[in-house]
This record gives sequence, structure tokens and C-alpha cells, in this order.
Amino acid sequence: MCGRYTLYQTEELADRFEFDEDEFDEMRTDVRPRYNVAPEQVMPIITEDENRDRHLILMRWGFMPVWAKDERDVFKYRTFNARAEGLFNKVTWKRAARTSRCLVPSNGFYEWRERPDGKQPYFIKPRQDKLFAFAGIYRNWRDKEGAEYGTYAIVTTDANDQMSYVHNRMPVILKRSDEEHWLEPDNDDPTKLESLLVPYPEGQLDIRPVSRAVNAIRTDSEQLLMPIDSV
Repeated sequence: MCGRYTLYQTEELADRFEFDEDEFDEMRTDVRPRYNVAPEQVMPIITEDENRDRHLILMRWGFMPVWAKDERDVFKYRTFNARAEGLFNKVTWKRAARTSRCLVPSNGFYEWRERPDGKQPYFIKPRQDKLFAFAGIYRNWRDKEGAEYGTYAIVTTDANDQMSYVHNRMPVILKRSDEEHWLEPDNDDPTKLESLLVPYPEGQLDIRPVSRAVNAIRTDSEQLLMPIDSV
């Protein structure tokens, strides 16, 4: 699974993901460096329209399926992650998986390993890519007051051997060459899309134990990335 992530190289988003920089300028005050992103927080995602133009959009992390009645359903059903297995046939995800895919920009994510003295957090990122993208899906949702907003989920898959030391799941980190195929509006072939939802290549992750200060959602500091002594 993926319950926390980071996005701190915000000034590089337009160049890296090839969208109009004016879009970033319009929401600059809302897209600030973040070191401890948690579900229900509003973050940028990348979408692509029928003309193959990319767009930066702010959405809330926590996918609201068609049957959701309350915002807290995100936590009740843990819909901030979408398992790659069954993504194209389960009612919760299948429509968005075919029609509403996105990139979720990130600089790395956190995962927790079970230990006798409690869960130990780790910060994980690709060794080669400083700014990359998770595979994501999104959907607009209307709350009880009639307000409509976008929501998204990060797609997860089985952990590779390197990651399995910490957890048995991991978010899908797309290869840069696969990002355009994941976004392509005309691509609704589950077989082709599922072939992109694979564990990150073996031995290519940087995995470091970090302070348990990350457990507190309100803590959002670059210090969270600092490695601690091996545990």
C-alpha cells in the first residue's frame, strides 16, 4: 500500500511532465513542497485530454467511488489506494481505470515495517529518478452540500524482493517511457494497461529508515527524509 508520500521538487513539475507552465503559475501558492502527504489532502496530479495536451490539476487524495455517501468512506474502505489486481473489473475502479487515468507526481514514499517495538517507517525512492510518477486514477465527486471536487487513488502492486523487507505491497512507479501510454485517452485495453502495472525493477530503490516523527500528519519538514541509524 501507500499511505504517505512526498512532493518537494514542485518548481520542476512543468518541465518534467510537459504541461503548460502557466497552469503551475496559477496555482503556485497551492502547490508547495510537501514532505508528508496524507490521504484527504489536496495535491497536484497530471491528466491528458483528447488532444494529448497535459494538465496540472489539484485533487483530493482518496478516491470517491460512485456509491460513496460520505467523505469518511475513504478511510472506511481505504480507497486512497487501488490494487492493480482487479483494477479493470472491480466496480469501485473499473470505469476510472478505463477512462480517467492520471500521473501522481512524487519524490518518494513512506512505508512501515512491523517490529516488536512498533512500526518503523522507511523512506523509499528510485535511485535514478528524483521526480517520478505513480500510476493513478481519478473521479469527480459531489458531496452532500452539492460541492464537486476531484479525487484520486494511487495504484499499488506486489512488492519486489528489495521492497518486501519492509512491506508486501508498493505503489506502481511508472517508467518514464510508460507514462504517455498510461495517460493516453484512447487506450482502454486492459491487457495493455495492466502490463504497465508492475513492481519497480529489482535493486533500483533507495530504502532508508527514518524518524517516527513522520507518523504525525502535521509534521511536514525536510528533516523527515534524514536517515537514522540502521534498525
